[in-house]
Amino acid sequence: MAAPLYRRIAQQIKEEIESGQWEAGEAIPTELHLSERYDASRVTVRQAVKRLVEEGLLEKVQGSGTYVKEQKIEHNIFELISFTEEMRSLGKEPVNKVIHFQLIEPEPHVRRYLNLEEAEKVFYVRRQRLVDGIPYVLEDTYLPVSLFPNLSYGIMIGSKYDYIEKEVGMKIKDSFQEVIPVLPTPDVAEALTVEESMPILKIQSYSLFMDGTVFEYSENHFKSDEYKFTLRASRP
Repeated sequence: MAAPLYRRIAQQIKEEIESGQWEAGEAIPTELHLSERYDASRVTVRQAVKRLVEEGLLEKVQGSGTYVKEQKIEHNIFELISFTEEMRSLGKEPVNKVIHFQLIEPEPHVRRYLNLEEAEKVFYVRRQRLVDGIPYVLEDTYLPVSLFPNLSYGIMIGSKYDYIEKEVGMKIKDSFQEVIPVLPTPDVAEALTVEESMPILKIQSYSLFMDGTVFEYSENHFKSDEYKFTLRASRP
């Protein structure tokens, strides 16, 4: 039995979106144009569009029209995975732009997270994480010099976790994270190319080796229009 016409039209539109004929953020044609294009009634076209809105491929904007929805990256907060690993799993090649690479005396809250003595210093690294030229994340990382004496600007252009596990030879166990919705400061807004009035997601985290040593404290700022955070809750 053949599928209803509206489903066949919805499938055709979906294939055109996936093939790149309609780009993310682009307005789709009017119901009249679509009905002529697919030789169907406007009611049938409306059903097809409604189905794609429900599937999350299209979105209606009141008083404006219907648009191809820009797909957010779905990040599972229960998976300890680096930005580089996450992007590569999606078939994307990320770029790390190092904005700051400094040897500093950490602020008291950073010192507490890293369990450092008064005289110990850290590497402070600010990185802009880009995909296809678009900044997705601004990362501030603090790493103890005592643990990573050979850390360099060049290393931080690549994958931090690859360096730690493959070159330093330490196994990462856990990361404890706190997700906070915030308004960006002017420098964060500029780095993420967002307005200062647009809420973003900030994750404060500290990470441990298998032996319990805290090796990193980070503050990551995520664009809320590019990312969504998910978790799975199981009923016992």
